[in-house]
Amino acid sequence: MSSILTNTSAMVALQTMKGINANLSKTQSDISTGKSVATARDNAAVWAISKVMESDAEGFKGISDSLSVGSATLTVARQASESVTKLLTEMKGKIVAAQAENVDRGKIQTDIDALTEQVKSVIGAAQFNGLNLVDGSHASVNVLASLDRSSTGVTSSNITVNAQNLSTNAGAALTAGGGTLSAATVTTGTPETLNAFAFQGGAGALASNAPTADPLDMTALVAGDAIALSIGNVSGRYVVQRGDTSDAVVAGLKSALATNGLSSSDFTLTLNSGELEIANNTNAPADLALTATRGTGGLSGLNNIDVENAPSNALDAIEGMLQTTIDAAAEFGSSQKRIDIQNEFVGQLTDALKTGIGVMVDTNMEEASARLQALQVQQQLATQALSIANQQPQGLLSLFR
Repeated sequence: MSSILTNTSAMVALQTMKGINANLSKTQSDISTGKSVATARDNAAVWAISKVMESDAEGFKGISDSLSVGSATLTVARQASESVTKLLTEMKGKIVAAQAENVDRGKIQTDIDALTEQVKSVIGAAQFNGLNLVDGSHASVNVLASLDRSSTGVTSSNITVNAQNLSTNAGAALTAGGGTLSAATVTTGTPETLNAFAFQGGAGALASNAPTADPLDMTALVAGDAIALSIGNVSGRYVVQRGDTSDAVVAGLKSALATNGLSSSDFTLTLNSGELEIANNTNAPADLALTATRGTGGLSGLNNIDVENAPSNALDAIEGMLQTTIDAAAEFGSSQKRIDIQNEFVGQLTDALKTGIGVMVDTNMEEASARLQALQVQQQLATQALSIANQQPQGLLSLFR
């Protein structure tokens, strides 16, 4: 039966054309954006996975920057250690020469004193972005190294670099400024309080080489001083840094104790207005001990080099200090090598993530080109088919002539 009201052939041709046009539009979008999955509408699961991977890849860019800064910091510290090693080697040559009887030891001592001042200058200047790993102001530094994703979430991990104290400062126990707790026992239900720390010059610690920071002043803390707190058989150590407040010092001690294995269920540490409250939650008493020392520099012996009166002692001393700087340079070199390897791996991992994302969401351009050609031909044929279907009612007119 033919009808002028219902043209089935035209309806079929129209639906076919709509489908072809939709596919053509999608193919053109894939080609123009370069992505087969550009939005969650295209493929929700693949789009969600790709976005998580893209966020990780972006995070690894930040990690790569952190590793580059860490490597640069270690470069400064390593080169400073190597420079000091060269200076000490030169100094050793002069000390060896002073072992002879018929030399002017006074002039040799003058040269040694000049080299000692140069060593101090190198140590003081060996900082990168304010961080000095060789002057005793830091115990260690953490370099952000990785972003670890698991089924439970995302965590970051660090590479810990140990600082080396190559300063010429002589260490000494501080009789004050490290808190009032010198020795005590904390029992269950009886918290002990570590009182606020005092600082040389006021609220913030000064740099160890600040003009007003006298290394012989035992009444207050300066940057580079080491604070050690022991609770039971667990000890924590914190090195005072420039700008620290009493809160920062006790927070550093708390963190060090937790890192070294102090159980948070056995002992509760609470920061309270610059004071550290220590509560024992066990049934056994625990000994507490607090010490504060002005850090002994690995090159403090340079201050006592005297080839005029004790040339043999000077030779023994310089040999030990040479080994100290050699060990420091080796330590920095090993840490820098590890950071550089990690940085290279992070770069490769970032590339692998980008490749994986591309496999999932990027358009296969060869396939898209072939599909576009086919769909354009189909569109032309569908147009022809619709045109033919629309002409069928015209044939009914011949029945009424």
